Order: sequence, then structure tokens, then C-alpha cells
Amino acid sequence: MTGGAVRLKDKVAMITGIGRGMGRHAALTFAKEGARLIGCDVNEDQGRETAALVSGAGGELLFVAADVSQEPQVVDLVRRGVEHYGRLDILYNNAGIGPPTDAVATDLPLDVFEWVMRVNVNGVFLCSKHAIPHLVKSGGGSVINVASIGGIYGGGVLPITAYGTSKAAVIGLTRQLAVQFAKHRVRVNAVCPGPIETPILDPFFVDPEVRRRFSARIPIGRMGVPDDVIQLCVYLASDESSFMTGSILTIDGGITAT
Repeated sequence: MTGGAVRLKDKVAMITGIGRGMGRHAALTFAKEGARLIGCDVNEDQGRETAALVSGAGGELLFVAADVSQEPQVVDLVRRGVEHYGRLDILYNNAGIGPPTDAVATDLPLDVFEWVMRVNVNGVFLCSKHAIPHLVKSGGGSVINVASIGGIYGGGVLPITAYGTSKAAVIGLTRQLAVQFAKHRVRVNAVCPGPIETPILDPFFVDPEVRRRFSARIPIGRMGVPDDVIQLCVYLASDESSFMTGSILTIDGGITAT
């Protein structure tokens, strides 16, 4: 899956949530850029389908079925990846949820709030906790956390109390990790996408009016696509971004600028 200049040659990357959407696009793109991959997803069928797509395109992906909110499963995921490849250079914390059951705070069930926090915050924390020591052993590396513009501002088309709170926590965790591990040459940055055409938004777009309201808020005049985000993540994963850490980068077609 490599041809010509590749930006992630000889690097080993762990990507969470590869079963569909941006995770699947990230796996295919990182493999095309020369990385060898460890991928996980809670949906084993979708995860294995992504692994087959990567393999079919000439790449290498070790798939492990894992729930990133469960520490024993994260420990096993990292262990198996490092045993297979002998090292780890990149951690791409992509796995996350944004359920339609999210709501305004006074209507939000506690179990939904806690579920979102477990996956979106605990998952990033646990993967970082157990993967970063291996980045340190490799002489440094890159951690990329997928946050959201929903973690930066409080408004929006839909009420996202749990999701927005979880992504704000990811931004805070990113800064903590960036400072703590800079001396070990481990860089930690967060990307904050706006509305991106991925399956996470499909339940909301059943109503065409919701899609129209999303699109109307974007100054650049279109919804984002996965490649808009993933090309930035390739840069963050590569040595080209060696002086960047603790950065919170918006990719939202200008929404936050308004």
C-alpha cells in the first residue's frame, strides 16, 4: 500500500474505533502513508472488515476486538500490538460515541451521561495511560485525540450535554498529557472537527431540516468529509509536526470563527 514518498514509513500506529466512519478512513489512509497498524473496535465484524480492506490494499493491520472503556481490554490491546510489532510510535484516539439519546441537562438520563463519559473520556485516558509508555520506549511519538468543536462552545443545532462535556474533558486531558510527556518527546494534540459526513450523524439526519440547519451554520458552505480531518491527523502523526504539542486544532469550515 506504499508507493512514492510516504509520510509514516516505519511507524507503528494504534487507531481506536476503526470499524466505520473516520476510524476506517484513518486506518486506510495511515496504511497508505506507510504505517503498520493496530486497530480496535467494539464491533468485531466491522473491525475485521476494515482490516480486510487495509490488507486488500497492501497494508498491514492487526485487529483486536476491544472496548476502550474497559481497562483490562485496553491492556490486552496494547500488549498484543507491541508483541506483534515490537514498538509503538503513534496513538490515534478516535473511538467515541454521540448517541441520539443525548439531551438538555434537565432531560438527560444519568446512565446516558455516564456511558458517553466512559467511552469518550475514560477511553482516551486508558489508551493514553497504557500506550504512552511504549511511545517513550520508542524514543518519542505522537498522540492524536479526537475532540470536537462541541467541547469548545456551548451552542449548536442539537443539545449535546454529554457529548460536549466529554469532548471538553478530552481537550483538558490533551493539555495535561502534552505537558507531562513533552520531556520524553511524546507530542499530544487534539483535533476538533465540526459536522463531518460520518455514520455518527446519520440518526440525526433522518430529519432533513436538521441537516439543513447544520449546513446553514458553516461559513465555508459545505459539510466536512473524513479526509478533511484525517489529512491533518497524518501531519500530526508524522515527524513534520515535531514542534507541535498541546495544540487544539479546529476543522469546522469556520463555525467557531463566527
